[in-house]
Amino acid sequence: MEATVSDERPSPDGPATFREVFGQSEYRAVFAATMFSWVGDYVAKAAVTVLVYRQSESIALSAAAFAVSYLPWLVGGPLLAALAERYRYRQVMVVCDLIRMALMALIAVPGVPVWVILALLFATTLANPPSQAARSALMPAILTGDRLVLGLSLNASSAQAAQVVGYLLGAAVAAVNPTVALLINAATFAVSAALTRFGVRDREPAMTAAHRSHLLRETGQGFQIVFGTPVLRAIAVLVFSAMLFSIVPEGLAAAWAGESSGDGLDSGVAQAVIMAANPVGFILGGLVVGRAVAPARRLALMRPLALIAPLVLVPTLLDPPPVVVALLAAACGFAVAGLLPTANGLFVRALPNGYRARAFGVMATGMQVIQGASVLVTGLLADRFSIPLVVGLWSAAGVLLMLFTALRWPDAATIDAAVAAADRANQDDAAARDAARDAAHAPRPRAGRAADGRPGERSRHSHAVT
Repeated sequence: MEATVSDERPSPDGPATFREVFGQSEYRAVFAATMFSWVGDYVAKAAVTVLVYRQSESIALSAAAFAVSYLPWLVGGPLLAALAERYRYRQVMVVCDLIRMALMALIAVPGVPVWVILALLFATTLANPPSQAARSALMPAILTGDRLVLGLSLNASSAQAAQVVGYLLGAAVAAVNPTVALLINAATFAVSAALTRFGVRDREPAMTAAHRSHLLRETGQGFQIVFGTPVLRAIAVLVFSAMLFSIVPEGLAAAWAGESSGDGLDSGVAQAVIMAANPVGFILGGLVVGRAVAPARRLALMRPLALIAPLVLVPTLLDPPPVVVALLAAACGFAVAGLLPTANGLFVRALPNGYRARAFGVMATGMQVIQGASVLVTGLLADRFSIPLVVGLWSAAGVLLMLFTALRWPDAATIDAAVAAADRANQDDAAARDAARDAAHAPRPRAGRAADGRPGERSRHSHAVT
């Protein structure tokens, strides 16, 4: 299916609209495919934990079934994401969907031992980094200008909504029949593959065969460009810092609800309220800031929002009731959602096209590791000190970190220079590709008579007629 993407940028005076974003047929296909696979993933997570627990009656194995989806990012996320650079993005996404569809169908086979389920789950999640990297790298080719920022905001907000819907649907179906929930997930991957195959234009790989070296070296180049470019490094530090504290209330929600006086709420309800607050705030923040705030204003708001995000959690020092904790967590989610799509859009503009998937692997792995580490560290601290004290002081440290990050933020001239350098690299790459394509399609000289009648190459004008 052939689709064209306009190079006309939205007006700098106002933000892009939902109509402009969803007016791109390729974006509609990618958005729908992503939503199907996301919901299916969360349905499967809920179902697999139930299935493993029923078969093993082990809480540890059930938790392992949930946590195994994070392992590929930890043990080789950037390496796996680098694969997406070598092949066509559409091909990578479709193949990964079909692999996950087949493996989820195998997990649904009755009587599969627990260790096989865990192994198949791990194999399934190995397809996540290249698939997500390909999708992330494809977005700037589909959406231009401020449409890209709004599209990224829609994706981030939709991911939170898919998580809520998927968990609820998965828990409901798994309570009756976990196998059905797993088959639902397999079906969502089939739908996602079909939408991508027939709704997305086939593009050349970002990395040609001539530019390939060793996969480890290519992965290292992803780290080098992210942390070796001042603007990209500043964005990475900002995003990683935001992840460091925004996940903490959600990660400690169960223990927090159990230790709280409850404010008249059952501990289970209190836990659900705290865990849902950050995603709800994130959804609202992404949509409101992405749609209602002008592009130039969003850039100016990045650093204030980065500072506000940990600041709103500092009042947890006063040990508020769960409802207030949830409101604070929602405000934090709102602020983080307001800055992330803008930071992502700027990151894409300052990044040469040939590094998109590898840079995504670096960023996604860093976010996964930092979120897991922050929950682990604060959980260990909460074993010795009260949770409100730990979260409040952790967030206060986040304010200082964000203050330092804001003060070290590159100036406008540095940012413009980085964007200009990326544009030049993209133009040079496009010119090289065009030259290589022309050379490949040029007719080869054939033996014949030279212009002077002697045997030799044909006249340079003679290949006009073929």
